[in-house]
Amino acid sequence: MNSYLTKNIRKGVYVFINLFALSIISCNEVKKKEETIEITLGEQIEKKYTHELIKCQAYTDSLSKSTSRENFAKYYLKSRAIFKQMEPIMAFHDAENYKFLNAPNILKVEEEDATNIKILSPKSFQVLEETIYADSLEVTTIKNTAELIRNRLKLIEKNTKLSYFKNHHFLWLLRDAVLRVSQTGITGFDSPVLEQSLEEATIVYKSLKEYLDFAKTKFKNKALYTNWVNEINATLKSLESVKFNEFDRYNFIKNHTHKQLDLFNKTVEDWSVEFPFTLALNNNAPSLFSGKTFNPKYYSDAKNIGYSKKVVALGRDLFNDKGLSKDGSMSCATCHVKEKAFTDGMVKPKGQLRNSPTLTYASLQQNFFYDNRAGSLEGQIVAVVKNDSEFHTNLETLQKVVEENSNYKVRFDSIYEGEVTDYTVRNAIAEYIRSLNKFNSKFDLNITGKENSLTTNEINGFNLFMGKAKCATCHFAPVFNGTVPTLYKDTEMELLGVPAKNDTINALVDADLGRYYFYKTEERKHFFKTPTIRNIELTAPYMHNGVYTTLEEVIDFYNRGGGAGIGIDLELQTLPPDPLGLTDEEQKNLIHFLKTLTDKS
Repeated sequence: MNSYLTKNIRKGVYVFINLFALSIISCNEVKKKEETIEITLGEQIEKKYTHELIKCQAYTDSLSKSTSRENFAKYYLKSRAIFKQMEPIMAFHDAENYKFLNAPNILKVEEEDATNIKILSPKSFQVLEETIYADSLEVTTIKNTAELIRNRLKLIEKNTKLSYFKNHHFLWLLRDAVLRVSQTGITGFDSPVLEQSLEEATIVYKSLKEYLDFAKTKFKNKALYTNWVNEINATLKSLESVKFNEFDRYNFIKNHTHKQLDLFNKTVEDWSVEFPFTLALNNNAPSLFSGKTFNPKYYSDAKNIGYSKKVVALGRDLFNDKGLSKDGSMSCATCHVKEKAFTDGMVKPKGQLRNSPTLTYASLQQNFFYDNRAGSLEGQIVAVVKNDSEFHTNLETLQKVVEENSNYKVRFDSIYEGEVTDYTVRNAIAEYIRSLNKFNSKFDLNITGKENSLTTNEINGFNLFMGKAKCATCHFAPVFNGTVPTLYKDTEMELLGVPAKNDTINALVDADLGRYYFYKTEERKHFFKTPTIRNIELTAPYMHNGVYTTLEEVIDFYNRGGGAGIGIDLELQTLPPDPLGLTDEEQKNLIHFLKTLTDKS
């Protein structure tokens, strides 16, 4: 064989061998890719979640077919435990179904507009808990509720796909679960009768431990994963063998929740995660009680240009300018005095129906006014401008007054590129109000470890607030208003049965019908928004009508069971009517805590 032919045969063999090798490598890569697809984090979680959904269906099915209180209780506890195992996934991935299944046993009213109002009776685990453990057994209600829950779980199972999960989804759900436990899970919010919140928090953390095991390979820093495991084990230990009323919630949040937020931020860095957007909480929030925790833009108009010192300074001047009112006698500061935490110390301002609420932390909610009728701070200002007892003018005049002020005109030219409109005027004032979220109270500085000055009585007061006194089931930490964690979208309204006068013998409900005036929905009579209680030491008198002048009177009202406890019979009262049973010392400790929420500035 000549050398030319030999050379080409060898060349062909080499090419064949190389092609064969490449095909093997390619097949191996495809195989590896297929194996990777088979064990993605999302699918691992989906497998666990689906199994739990099926198991929960089985227990609720058994519950719906039971006839005795013993079996009702048995299958309720089993199904509820599985529901809590699923909670981190369902609450994140399927928030509306989670809200449906975990809803309080209170009539739900949805008011989209005057032509679309829905009155819904809840069918949830909380309904089961309250009916199964009630003095008289409502068998039909229990069976129907259990059957509806089972059907809803079946529907969720059929429509669950978690393969879309990316690293940032996993980290978001991890953080949400941690915060949910600290803000509602340990307060009795969704276990009002049995108060098995600590046991349920244990179930949640055990579930999180499993999810973290699924994600173990994602940690570049293996010590970080170990730190997570150790921290969850320590958290579980802190939750075990402690009675509901004796649990130290202050140290739980300080030493566990905040440590887990720190681990979360370190994991974000370790995994090189970039979040696609920011919701109510900043993605790098260092703690629950920090000025860097919340994202105020989440609650503001899409046109909002954002926070800056220049905008805030302009807004502050407009806020204090009486020239914006028709007769030059009133500014925003007339009813919202800085030294009184932006209230006015009056029962009701002249000509007004209700007490002036604080503007501190007001921006961290979706709705405004006691009846929730405005959807933004900018929108709320419109009502003030047009109100006959306040500015008594209109938006066109407001704009003209500002335009004709040379000082304002120069500043608007600089900040809003020459646009003096009614919106930019309102936006500047709103931005000033958004700057009033200081998170620098004595309590904030202590729970974040910057100070160590809280007294035992103050800490006991916080633990009562978050536990036995049930305050935190309506006033959610850290803002202590009615905006429900962890989505922070819905601002709750409550029917407390507030009396017209400070009278516990012949009490009559206050005549103000609250939310009812907005859509004339009968089931919304006497409903009012749950406001923040931060700076409450400075904001007397209290309640929407200013009926109580001291914190002692407020605590006494709640301790008696609200309106029901002083003889006001309102069918839809959302506050549990049973007395709290707080001792005199416990009531004093609650007030000690409340006073630690006063901002330093």
